[in-house]
Amino acid sequence: MSNTKLYLYPVWLRIWHAINALCIILLGITGISMQYTNIESPLINFNSAVSIHNLVGVIIIASYLFFFIAGIISGNVKHYRLLFKGLLNRLFKQGEYYLFGYLKGEPKPFHITKEEKFNPLQKVSYVAAMYVLVPAVIITGVALLFPEMIIEKFYTMSGIRLTTFFHSLAGFFILIFLIIHLYVITIGKHPLKNFKSIVNGYHES
Repeated sequence: MSNTKLYLYPVWLRIWHAINALCIILLGITGISMQYTNIESPLINFNSAVSIHNLVGVIIIASYLFFFIAGIISGNVKHYRLLFKGLLNRLFKQGEYYLFGYLKGEPKPFHITKEEKFNPLQKVSYVAAMYVLVPAVIITGVALLFPEMIIEKFYTMSGIRLTTFFHSLAGFFILIFLIIHLYVITIGKHPLKNFKSIVNGYHES
């Protein structure tokens, strides 16, 4: 039986995906170096880490604007629209498959099509990442680049400290998303099948 091929990932989306992934990794490494290592013996020289972090932050802003605009123009944004009716039931089915069904060799509860290229869990996690977490990182990051924009006090808390906390928290969740994302794309007939899709743009079922 021959495989069915669907062209789901156009060139612009694959290039953006690669740039975005690299930027997230660099932001994560430099962010961890700045915040959690000893300033006298950091993972990366502190000043270098700050410079790289800021530069990559500007790139990620441009990358996100491109993703947002290109998604609307190309129609790719339709894949991120959530249908809330029955969503919890669909999420439960997909989660059950990832935890138990896949290991038992059961068929996927939701199949990829041109109209729906994400399963329910993917869609919710991608919406959370691309339309909540990334904007939160960008907004707080811009504020930290221009601290005069930040209110001095929020009740009894420092505005800068609070902004830094939310920036780090959103960044942490994005890194967790990336790790889970890398694991999930190994699930399938062959661990490298989905990586191949990222390179050639075709999903094979």
